Amino acid sequence: MKSLEMKRILLLGGVTEALAIARTLGPQHIYSLAGIGRVPTDLSCQVRVGGYGGAEGLAQFIRAEGIDLLLDATHPYAAQISHNAAQAARACAIPCWGLRRPAWQPQAGDDWREVADWSELIQALQPFHRPLFTLGREPLQHLDEIPPEQFWTLRALEVYPGNERCEVIGARGPFHIEGERELFERQRIDVLVSKNSGSTATEPKLDVARERGVPVLVLKRPVLARVDREFEVTNEVLDALSVPNGF
Repeated sequence: MKSLEMKRILLLGGVTEALAIARTLGPQHIYSLAGIGRVPTDLSCQVRVGGYGGAEGLAQFIRAEGIDLLLDATHPYAAQISHNAAQAARACAIPCWGLRRPAWQPQAGDDWREVADWSELIQALQPFHRPLFTLGREPLQHLDEIPPEQFWTLRALEVYPGNERCEVIGARGPFHIEGERELFERQRIDVLVSKNSGSTATEPKLDVARERGVPVLVLKRPVLARVDREFEVTNEVLDALSVPNGF
């Protein structure tokens, strides 16, 4: 049996908390990123960028690299990746842990309206004229569908081309309430469109929506695959990893 020092972790990243975990890992471990956004270059662990070709490809990688623990710290909406991770871990008979960031909860004064998919979202948007989309890149494929009475503001990690009825803003969190107030005012936002990511880095937009009485269309969270252990915060994961023979 491998000693704790010799065991290998494959950390599937995507959320901010994953980078915090990666910064604690030594050179025998692997931090895996899909390739969207910036790739850290100051880590002691190995960094892998790119996909695996589904659950089967991930299982092949796990076997080839001698991985002992798969740690899924991807985005709460990356349901397919989480499903592949759980399936691959089972196929390789290794534990799969998941960092499951808690969802935001509506507060007094919030006007949240949950939508299940893009079709429901478009229906819910009909009464509005100046939506702010904070869904990442997903709305970009629908720019030719913008109704003539609407002007969209999209915020994503990178700048992408918009059109005469859409401005795309490239920006990375953490965001601060003063900047969010200025954005809502400048773009005359009358509805916010958001995933329920649960991230403190992007939560100020919800505070501003509450202040201004702006409704929020919230994309429903997907159901994620079951894993061997679930954690809500980074410190819980780090504590579990520090226990000898903890996995």
